Amino acid sequence: MQKFEFIELEKINSIGIIWLNRDEVRNAFNDVMISEIMHALDHLNSDQETKVIVFAGRGKVFCAGADLNWMKKMVNYSEQENYDDALNLAKMLNKIYVSKKPTVARVHGHAFAGGMGLLCACDIAVANIEAEFCLSEVKIGLIPSTISPYVIRSLSPRASSRYMITAEKFSAAEAYRLGMLHEICIPDKLDEKIDEILTSIVNNAPLAMSKTKKLINDFSYSFYTDANIEDTAARIAKVRISKEGQQGINSFLNKSKPTWINNSE
Repeated sequence: MQKFEFIELEKINSIGIIWLNRDEVRNAFNDVMISEIMHALDHLNSDQETKVIVFAGRGKVFCAGADLNWMKKMVNYSEQENYDDALNLAKMLNKIYVSKKPTVARVHGHAFAGGMGLLCACDIAVANIEAEFCLSEVKIGLIPSTISPYVIRSLSPRASSRYMITAEKFSAAEAYRLGMLHEICIPDKLDEKIDEILTSIVNNAPLAMSKTKKLINDFSYSFYTDANIEDTAARIAKVRISKEGQQGINSFLNKSKPTWINNSE
């Protein structure tokens, strides 16, 4: 099995598991991890024996979003560099969404920002009842751009309006009520619930499942075009280099308050 720096690729019979493996930074994304996830996906999608792909996180949480050190680089990026950087994340999410094999997110701890994008790009999402979720981008002057197609699809536009604009945390119970999660369970039953779903999937016809995935994608939402994926990257690139975006990122990294918080007090 291929070795990676920030993920683990595990194969159990016809089940492929991509483990986010950066527990020390709460499995946060950086450019290397994003590239590794895409390579692992390509490998599993080309493997005839694999029938389903699971995304899971090592350690205490599923995924905290962007790595702080990665964010530090963004501060000095040009608009083009920010665009190229964001486009890689957008391509990774889309690669999950259009995967020929069904994808299942196994969520525990929390999934914030890009971590929410990852689970929403998956076909099926299951979490333990203690999991928390947050679209925190606007707190630091950014926008949830590249993840937006998948989050809006999973939460609904109405619920997305609340949680993207307020940046409130919300519970697994609320995520289940809104339809973002398919199942919730007590923590020690998470793997049991995942196994139930995987057992159903692996007993189904592979080509039929692949064609059913495409059927759903083709007839549900129309914004997963190359042009729209590139547009999400362009939007966040412009925001990152804006005065507000620069102030927000720097305030977050330096643990200080941006001016909009001071002005609201």
